Amino acid sequence: MSKRTLAEEALRRRTFAIIAHPDAGKTTLTEHILLAGGAIRAAGAVRARGENRRARSDWMKIEKERGISVTASVMTFEHTTADGAAKMFNLLDTPGHEDFSEDTYRTLTAADCAIMVLDAAKGIEPQTLKLFEVCRLRDIPIITFINKLDREAQDPMALLDEIASRLQLDPSPIWWPAESGNRLRGMVEIGTGRFQPYARKAAGADEDPDHPPALPLADAAQYFEGSEQADLTDALELVEGGYKPFDRQAFLEGHMTPVLWGSALRHFGIEELLAAIGEWAPPPKVMPARKEAPPETRNAPEPQVLTIEPGQPEVTGFVFKVQANMDPNHRDRIAMFRMASGSFKRGMKLKVQNTGKQLSVNAPIMFFASDRELAEEAYAGDVIGIPNHGVLRVGDSLSESGLIRFAGLPNFAPEILQRVRVKDPLKAKHLKKALEGLAEEGVTQLFRPEMGSDFIVGAVGQLQFEVMADRLGEEYGLDVVFEPSPWAEARWVAGDKADLDDFAGKYRPQMAVDIDQNPVFLAKSSWETGYVGERFPKIAFTKTRERG
Repeated sequence: MSKRTLAEEALRRRTFAIIAHPDAGKTTLTEHILLAGGAIRAAGAVRARGENRRARSDWMKIEKERGISVTASVMTFEHTTADGAAKMFNLLDTPGHEDFSEDTYRTLTAADCAIMVLDAAKGIEPQTLKLFEVCRLRDIPIITFINKLDREAQDPMALLDEIASRLQLDPSPIWWPAESGNRLRGMVEIGTGRFQPYARKAAGADEDPDHPPALPLADAAQYFEGSEQADLTDALELVEGGYKPFDRQAFLEGHMTPVLWGSALRHFGIEELLAAIGEWAPPPKVMPARKEAPPETRNAPEPQVLTIEPGQPEVTGFVFKVQANMDPNHRDRIAMFRMASGSFKRGMKLKVQNTGKQLSVNAPIMFFASDRELAEEAYAGDVIGIPNHGVLRVGDSLSESGLIRFAGLPNFAPEILQRVRVKDPLKAKHLKKALEGLAEEGVTQLFRPEMGSDFIVGAVGQLQFEVMADRLGEEYGLDVVFEPSPWAEARWVAGDKADLDDFAGKYRPQMAVDIDQNPVFLAKSSWETGYVGERFPKIAFTKTRERG
């Protein structure tokens, strides 16, 4: 039982997501942050051979085989920072691949800060740009970590100029690298002149050596050759004069990003990054919400707009992700619940706002990717898992009163639509249940045409179908095939009941419902969507829909 007040517990939380283009080293960085934080004894490799350690945050079979992240995962650990304060870190590892951007978007709704990982040789890549735009939409402050210094890199100033020009952010370097690749000597802290030497891994060695302790740059001549030390001193003067010093307020407002450097694979620069997250990342923020009775309530009062402070006594929060079968032995289904306020205790009763159902949370869990332990208590900023069988869905708001509603999470219109059928016709009923489970998770979207018995599955990219086929086979024992569908686009439709009925009657063969029974129009081309939209101006055709 904590002796701290609710506000003090909230203040020591740091909930952050790691975003990057695929192959920038995001999952490796996640592993080494866990190692630096004392959460694991040995960091796993993304592509491990034989019995070698694999990455903890990539736990699905397909993630281990391909060396990519395809689902967001949560890891919680406590770490004492340099100032002696014990802080709780909730790390959200997101998929980098653009086919899973919807999962990433939803995960970012639960984060208060983002770590943007850039490859030192490639700079800003297309997916980095997309994810950055999401962070900007949600006003999430960004810490930049430029990774892979142990390989040949671009000129550091060119990388900072790219951040300034393409992201419209003021980069503020906190450290400055001394060369890169085989010439990497270490890095120096801007302002203090403290030099952190880099120790190279010896040929044939299994483990990376520990990096030597930091020392003043003036005393570090033994780590340099020729004029390297003098060149670094000159570069420091240029950097200190040419870039703005770090301003935490500008960072929190989204105008500035502190820039740190390192090599996740060689565990270089990781302690410095963890210290920066502990010191500068914001604690849980005040969240906008509405006080609103469940939909079926008679004579319900008008909804009230309010803000939820992390230190408020009532337990409130929202579900940003549902993950099924994390433990294949138990066919479990876990809702990831991001707390916005209050002090949660095991055994508490919470109500779902949009259904009015009450849940007794007797076995809440703290996450460590697919490992878990019982959570006895949790506070604002924490992410806990609530085991349930279909009661909770993505976007649901939970609170003790059942009256607090947070903004729902968006569903985006899919870009590829395919038919799915199971090879064994006797398993058609199992297929329906499995598809609904995966759609509730947000892996793909499911549409049921009003005419015909086919299921239409929608996804952003082809890789989602491969993950889906893999999971249907692995977790449900279903051998499925995907076939091209006649539809190119899906749009949610809305309008007055009479107008909707008239429209649906005229386009019955192209009407379907999504998993929440909302009407959807399936079009053969984008031209048809535009044409039908002109014919029925009273019907709204939308690319996004709020869940929850």
